[in-house]
Amino acid sequence: MLRLHDTALGEVVELDPRRPGHVSMYVCGPTVYDEPHLGHGRFALVWDVLRRYLEWSGLTVRFVSNVTDIDDKIIERAQREGRSAEDVAQQYEKAWYDALDALGVRRPDDDPHATAYVTQMVDLVKDLVDRGVAYETSDGVYFGVSAVGDYGLLARQSLESLQAGARVDVAEEKRSPLDFVLWKKAHATDSAPDDPQWPSPWGAGRPGWHTECVVMALDLLGEDFDLHGAGIDLAFPHHENERAQAVALARPFARRWAHSGFVLGPGGVKMSKSLGNFTSLTDLLARTDPRAYRLLVLQSHYRAPLEVGPVTIERAERSLDRLDELARRAPQGGAAPDSAALEEFRAHMDDDLGTPAATALLFDLVGRANAALDGGDLTTGGSLVTA
Repeated sequence: MLRLHDTALGEVVELDPRRPGHVSMYVCGPTVYDEPHLGHGRFALVWDVLRRYLEWSGLTVRFVSNVTDIDDKIIERAQREGRSAEDVAQQYEKAWYDALDALGVRRPDDDPHATAYVTQMVDLVKDLVDRGVAYETSDGVYFGVSAVGDYGLLARQSLESLQAGARVDVAEEKRSPLDFVLWKKAHATDSAPDDPQWPSPWGAGRPGWHTECVVMALDLLGEDFDLHGAGIDLAFPHHENERAQAVALARPFARRWAHSGFVLGPGGVKMSKSLGNFTSLTDLLARTDPRAYRLLVLQSHYRAPLEVGPVTIERAERSLDRLDELARRAPQGGAAPDSAALEEFRAHMDDDLGTPAATALLFDLVGRANAALDGGDLTTGGSLVTA
């Protein structure tokens, strides 16, 4: 059975599906207000590889990944450009899926959109208020994190430690700087009259980001689903705030939490627009073979930082050339795959999705297959190629 690093436990453990032979996965998708960046591409590839591996292993996977199509950043861009938030969201959702298609990432089985779930979000917020774990202020409704005894689990810190390091929030009515918004009242934001808003018991407004995935994951996958994944930047506060709401509602949420690492620029420098080293995924895919980025991601462990720059991309392209060359010369036919190679591959992948070791094995097999073919041993060469 596959073993993955569980962020909540801080250790590598078995996946342990709730239903034998089936895996339910929820991966936080994009907020569609801009072109996808390289970090988006990395987490999409990581969870696509995991999904494919689980299916190759004989498991039935239901893969859900949402689209956040209502958010402050979407509204801000719409206001700045004089168009509707819906128009902005549609443009950049298309850019997202165009990039995923280019990378060979399979579409999710379900891609729930936040705007389709606002009624259910209102119901969830009302339930939290009724339970006394959420409270209304002049600008919205907030979740009181003190109601969750183990708040901070995914940050691997206690509530007291997080509170000590928290910055004072501008929302003076919040009971704690860690309390987070569940509902934003329209009159208390910079909303224009035609900005998206929905009715609620607390007045017209829109949901907070942290509420969206709780509602959608529980609706589509049910309680106690197997795996919640995303990039490590979402572990805290986003995923912790999702988890806190489920705990407060006494609803079992994700059994396992897994997170992929950051993407860094050349020299290991954090990639950002302000530093001038930011490259969008769209730009990268326009300049290089998308398979090279996929291979580069596979050659790095999913939890480790990944450096992306001209040198690493060029290295991946050279490696890709080796695979293409073997594919061109390999014999066509139904040779049985090398069973020892398959077992070694499975062992690497079951060990916390060990794609670096698996790809190293792949290129070892390429070398051995080429040597066999050079010697005229088509049987051995074909078996290694099939593996």
